[in-house]
Parts: sequence; C-alpha cells; structure tokens
Amino acid sequence: MNLRIELTQSPTEEQRQAILQPLIEYNDAQTGGSKSEPFALMVKDENGAILGGLYGRMIFRWMFIELLSVPEQGRGQGIGSKLMAQAEALAKEKNCYGLWLDTFDFQAPEFYRKLGFSQFGEIVDYPPGHKRHYFQKRLID
Repeated sequence: MNLRIELTQSPTEEQRQAILQPLIEYNDAQTGGSKSEPFALMVKDENGAILGGLYGRMIFRWMFIELLSVPEQGRGQGIGSKLMAQAEALAKEKNCYGLWLDTFDFQAPEFYRKLGFSQFGEIVDYPPGHKRHYFQKRLID
C-alpha cells in the first residue's frame, strides 16, 4: 500500500470525522469506551436569551470544562462561582475523578485557584506574550 500525506487548509467535517473515527475506535479498544456526555449550564435573562454559561463534557470519568462565560452584567455577583459549583456537583453525581480546564493568563487563573484547582501545565507565548494555563481539581483520590 502506498501512503501519502496531503494538506488541506479548509478541511470539511467529513474529513475531520475520517481522521477522528479510527482514533475513537483505538481509544475505545484501550479503555473500554470513550463516550462523551456533553452538558451546559446557561445564564439567561428575563426573556430567556442566553447571555453566558458553562459548557462541558464528561469522558473517561473526568469532567472537562470547555467554556465558561459570565455576562458583563453578572460579574462580581458570584455567577461564575455558582456555575462552577453546579458543574462540580454534577461531576460528583456522575462519580467523576475530577474536573479539568484551561484558561489564559488574561482570563481567570486566580479564580480557579480560589475554587481549589491546581495548575498542572502551561504553554508560554500562547497567544504571543501570554500564557495558557491548565488546571485540575481532583474529587476522588
């Protein structure tokens, strides 16, 4: 079999899935399953418009917090802490080992430290002149 590498700078979702599927199959064979369970906690206004919230997923008995967005008018009111507390309660309910996330130095690394998260990695100059931090909070030892 002749294999070749081809670059595309505008990949389709079909191409992404073609790359992802063998990886999922391999991971499932190694771990017994990699089913991802997404969830969202939404911050809404009185009209039901979504202004922010928390989006994540559980996989391999860990919760990954992918997005946390507190609307400007809700900052300083404990909304972020409430969102994180609800996510942590869900992680405990689902018997997760812990939660993990990433954030930039210009976002909220101190916020996560105050919530009991510990840093386990960082990338310097991502974006240039800044750092990307990786945090975890273990629930089960």
